[in-house]
Amino acid sequence: MSFANRWEKNNDPSLSNKVKDAVRPPGPLKPRLDAATKRIEMQIQRLDQASNRFQERDKTIFNRIVDAYAKHDTARANVFANELAEIRKMEKMIFHAKLALEQITLRLKTVTELGDVAVTLLPVVGVISDIKTGMAAISPQAEKELGEIGNLLSGIVVDAGAVTGMTINFESVNEDSSKILDEAQTIAESRMKDTFPELPGGQSKVGAGLGDRV
Repeated sequence: MSFANRWEKNNDPSLSNKVKDAVRPPGPLKPRLDAATKRIEMQIQRLDQASNRFQERDKTIFNRIVDAYAKHDTARANVFANELAEIRKMEKMIFHAKLALEQITLRLKTVTELGDVAVTLLPVVGVISDIKTGMAAISPQAEKELGEIGNLLSGIVVDAGAVTGMTINFESVNEDSSKILDEAQTIAESRMKDTFPELPGGQSKVGAGLGDRV
């Protein structure tokens, strides 16, 4: 079967294909890749919604801190500041995850050849796994969905590798995965500084990002 046929359609009803489909999502590679991209875009929208909720909570608590300092109630201000620091830690993780997923969708949309699939998706699978771990403390639903997306992409990589003869090593250290996460981390930190005012009293720590393993 030609690369083009395997990319667009799958008409092979052999037993071996049925066995593979039992452990991986069935269907031709391109529609499966498009489906994964749409599911990632849905996660980005949900992260946007979560970010908006956290920002509203951030404003409320920040105003309480300012009010407490105005009344010289430093004990109360410190309690609110600690709460806000935890919220900003989660906000930063959401920023980081959203930015990384945006970079992933851009990469997935550039795949036009079967030979590009494994090369493009291998680092993406690693990034999805890292984001999934970071989302566990914020949204179990997002963690579950990202796990399913990661499995879908892994299946596509394995199938593409089988067709092209490429050896797939998911355990190998991948500099491209780290690059995606590092770029997202840098932008997330910048957006945190631009979006949220510094806490009164010099308490400006916003916590760790996804890659810092909180």
